[in-house]
Amino acid sequence: MVSLGTTRMAEFEGIVMFRRDYRERDMLVKILTDHYGFKMFFVRGARKRGFKLGAAILPFTTASYTGTINDDGLSFIDAVKDVAQYQQICQDILLNAYATYILGLVAAAFGDARPLGIWYPRIVAALAAIDHGLDAGIVTNIVELQLLENFGVKPNLKGCVICGRQSGTFDFSESYGGLLCQQHWSVDRNRMHLDQRTVYFMRFLARVDLLRLRSINLKEETKVKLRDTLDQIYNNDVGVSLKPKHFLDEMLKQNQNILKLRPGIDK
Repeated sequence: MVSLGTTRMAEFEGIVMFRRDYRERDMLVKILTDHYGFKMFFVRGARKRGFKLGAAILPFTTASYTGTINDDGLSFIDAVKDVAQYQQICQDILLNAYATYILGLVAAAFGDARPLGIWYPRIVAALAAIDHGLDAGIVTNIVELQLLENFGVKPNLKGCVICGRQSGTFDFSESYGGLLCQQHWSVDRNRMHLDQRTVYFMRFLARVDLLRLRSINLKEETKVKLRDTLDQIYNNDVGVSLKPKHFLDEMLKQNQNILKLRPGIDK
């Protein structure tokens, strides 16, 4: 790698987040890179018929890129190899919505041009898990839970924030930033009043290693409660409002409405 001040030639891995038309024949392509975080690339001639790098700048494509990385402004792509695509994510609008939200959430947590460190392979693993058929909602919950620390919100899910007890019956307190054992529920009248199954899976998913995740299944009722709980934490404590999340929520509502209208569906 050759460094020229704020410009460097580099080979890097990346995941295409999105692209948009720029001028008459060009495109701007946002890529999550392994070493440089989210970077915006100017791709000259990308809208021309037969553009040789066309497959490498499609959303949800992974590749090894060679190009110019600029610390400020736009970066550039010169060559690519090992191009692959998350096929199921590209073909399924709901999976696409989950994956788009995950990338948007990571972008909100890290911002542009900030290296993700261990989070890059985690996101690669999360998208691969969704593409391979693991429950996209659960994978998303894992990312949401484990990203809280990067938003400056790290709930204590190991034990009671008051006494440290790690076993027994717990509830979650936003005011105290973590779990309260039953003996200390009285300190927060506004605790979330979660059922124990939801508390268990919050604690479990917060520890899951995305790099080793192979299978996971939860009851639909538990998945709904987990989603509602994490939505409340993100709305109240993180304060992040993302368009991909609103779109995903609308998709989930539509799916629920369709299921309610279809006869013979076991709810």
